[in-house]
Amino acid sequence: MRAPCERRNRYASYRAAPRRKISGFLRRVVITGLGSVTPCGVGVAPLWEHVRHGRSAIGPVTTFDASGCASRVAGEVHGFQPDEFLARRDVHAFSRSVHLGVAAARLAWEDAEQPLRRHDRDRVGVCIGSAVAAIGRNIEDGLTFFERGIGRVHPMSPLQYPGSLPSQVAIMLGLRGPTYAVSTACTASADALGLAYGQVASGVLDAVLVGGSEAPLFPGLFSAFDRLQVLSRANDPPERASRPFSRDRSGFVLSEGAAMLVLEAEEAARERGARVYAELAGFGATSDAFHHIRPAPDGLQAARALTQALAAAGVGPADVDYVNAHGTGTVENDAIETLVLKRVFGEAVPRLPISSSKSMFGHLIGASAAVELVVCCLAMRHGVVPPTINYTEPDPACDLDYVTDGPREKSLRVVLSTSFGFGSRNAALVLRECPA
Repeated sequence: MRAPCERRNRYASYRAAPRRKISGFLRRVVITGLGSVTPCGVGVAPLWEHVRHGRSAIGPVTTFDASGCASRVAGEVHGFQPDEFLARRDVHAFSRSVHLGVAAARLAWEDAEQPLRRHDRDRVGVCIGSAVAAIGRNIEDGLTFFERGIGRVHPMSPLQYPGSLPSQVAIMLGLRGPTYAVSTACTASADALGLAYGQVASGVLDAVLVGGSEAPLFPGLFSAFDRLQVLSRANDPPERASRPFSRDRSGFVLSEGAAMLVLEAEEAARERGARVYAELAGFGATSDAFHHIRPAPDGLQAARALTQALAAAGVGPADVDYVNAHGTGTVENDAIETLVLKRVFGEAVPRLPISSSKSMFGHLIGASAAVELVVCCLAMRHGVVPPTINYTEPDPACDLDYVTDGPREKSLRVVLSTSFGFGSRNAALVLRECPA
């Protein structure tokens, strides 16, 4: 394993490319801490172990009875004990999305080795994305009221809102910068990362604890997705249910979990001797303005989000070494994402390794982008392109290199991560190898 910031003279050509200055963005932003709780396990080590070796974490639904649904598989987090990260009163007070998010935040903060030794608490913020947040807990509290009366309603029910997680993280760690909750469907944590990136790069903040958390595995939401016919129906065996880009794909696998990252201004991270995983160098976001569920078939605005992110990073399509694709496993989305990549990368796209981490752990909705950016950081650090598993049949509409032959060793200097979501949303993030 090579050092994350080891100098490579042969990278001089892409480093010499001028960075586009947007609204006075001058400071480089680096990633110094990673934390996750996913269907793969608690912490980034089991996440990387699954992704690196192409091991599925998908299983049958055990959280509730899914026998009436066409899809009966999910990415559940097993063995997670929230009281290891939260006081018992807070475990009862908050929803599972908060439990998962607080755990990931604590792990990321510890991994960054206490940034507050260098930073003013007033200049460290929290920004967390989630699509459904505490909807499951709100439904439970509503049923409690109707079935058992006002005397049995939990007094903390008013705090079951998306902003409770970033507030709890800020209170827990004593971070006095702004706390943001971003709720933009499947791009939520990508948008949170973009917002945090901008705040640090422009000098508004010195550091941000940022990511996403999602707990969507409750009967009402699962059944609704099932009725939309967007969930995988390949129930047997469950570990082969998520099949991005394969011709026999039938939908995505709904999953729960959280991932958090610590972003810092590069100069501050250097001064405190922090370990740096990568530079978060660019962000782009657009809207198809087309449909709440379906992506625009021409892929033009999605492609524009990718080119925005590359331009902000000061790199071109030819500089990208790997794309971590959104790759949900739905028929239409995977085909359109393939078209988008062709639009952006042109003649270079057949030689570009592309993979979908969702083939291993499913779709964490608003937390997906954060989990996948953690994967990208680890891929860069270890010099390994993760595979796409469960690819069994080539699809003429998905004819790129999806790394279906297992993990590949490869030096990764520039990595692109894509996210697309309900409501016509598109987002992209660019990581660059950190200069020595």
